[in-house]
Amino acid sequence: MPEARPPRVRVLVVGGGYVGMYTALLLQRRLKQQLKSGEAEIVVVSPDPYMTYQPFLPEAAAGNISPRHVVVPLRRVLDQCQILIGEATAIDHAKRTATLRTLASEEEGTGTVDLTYDELVLAPGSISRTLPVPGLAEHGIGFKTVEEAIGLRNHVIEQMDIASSTRDPAIRDAALTFVFVGGGYAGVEALAELEDMARYASRYYHNIKAEDMKWILVEATGRILPEVGDVMGKYAVRELRARNIDVRLDTRLDSCEDRVAVLSDGARFPTRTLVWTAGVKPHPVLAATDLPRNDHGRLRCTAQLTVADTEHAWAAGDAAAVPDLTSDEPGKLCAPNAQHAVRQARVLAENIRASLRGAPLRDYRHAYAGSVASLGLHKGVGHVYGRKIKGYPAWLMHRVYHLSRVPTFNRKARVLAEWTLSGLFKREIVSLGSLEHPRAEFELAARGERSRGTGRSKDGERSQGTEEA
Repeated sequence: MPEARPPRVRVLVVGGGYVGMYTALLLQRRLKQQLKSGEAEIVVVSPDPYMTYQPFLPEAAAGNISPRHVVVPLRRVLDQCQILIGEATAIDHAKRTATLRTLASEEEGTGTVDLTYDELVLAPGSISRTLPVPGLAEHGIGFKTVEEAIGLRNHVIEQMDIASSTRDPAIRDAALTFVFVGGGYAGVEALAELEDMARYASRYYHNIKAEDMKWILVEATGRILPEVGDVMGKYAVRELRARNIDVRLDTRLDSCEDRVAVLSDGARFPTRTLVWTAGVKPHPVLAATDLPRNDHGRLRCTAQLTVADTEHAWAAGDAAAVPDLTSDEPGKLCAPNAQHAVRQARVLAENIRASLRGAPLRDYRHAYAGSVASLGLHKGVGHVYGRKIKGYPAWLMHRVYHLSRVPTFNRKARVLAEWTLSGLFKREIVSLGSLEHPRAEFELAARGERSRGTGRSKDGERSQGTEEA
């Protein structure tokens, strides 16, 4: 009798971000023989067919990097994995079943499909944490995706076009007022890069000067960029204020109804641009599982990146509450940032392979190296291995570090080439806002033809107008 084949092991990876993509990529390499022989299968569920390298979003918004070079196509990198474009809506780990909503299930009208698995990797990332601020849902702009970054760039340039062409001082003032809420990495770097870009673009407008624009940063706590330390955080505030950026600490956004930003200190700013970057929260799918979570909604995990008290379930990144073994503080967790996510993905893939082979697992251990942040072209701030750096060295270190971390040699080469070209030539300041509504002009033309086509001639027959001509 022929020898019975071992059962196929299906590894389900929920999330196509940095942790999800790198875990699947490393598993693809480590389980190469099993994948070829059909003994293993890796399924990646992601809402997008690409991974976004979020630290480059501010540079993409400023036009320093092309949007397509900020993302990594999953199908090209994970060529031995099955990619499902969709999202997990619920997970019953006791039954090893995930409920998925995919593009195909929506087209077929079935709504969702169930997928069984043997090993589960939860890495869905996080979503923007919003507050019930009046008007925020109607007028706020997020900054977590490449679509939002490019949309914001187009929006800023469009506001400058409006201000340049209007004769109404109220409209002009609102168009040239840009309010950013949140003093973390996303808010500070996005504001600094866009202010840099808009100040450069103003030289091409005959009636707009850099000092005509108002850039306002609103932060609810007493400092910005807490990751770089108190001293460097204060330096960053001074640098931004030296560029005529209004940094308001210990201040909250109370309302933004009717396109008026009302702050807790009583200030009111008519504005057509409100960018919300005030923190993130765990992905909603975590609440739709039977897995243990902590008080903040993240999965309780061990140092081996397994979900606590649960077999065959793994997690890392923003979704996971992983103990920090390098800290002397009891109960301290690894910060949900890119630095830990990059390294956790490697340990996670190794531990899954070890688990499948019955080998011992290893602990995740990484001492926090520090942080660097960009404050615009040739300006930065950082606190790395206990050393404080600022200005051009910090900006250069920011670029070198993230260039080394962006996935694939292809993307590294393209980003480096674009940085080189941007240093040799002038910035691109064109707005391609129509990209967000590609069918708008065709729909307008179609409506025009329809209105002409439904007219009646004098004898009562339907007139074809120029259509037959």
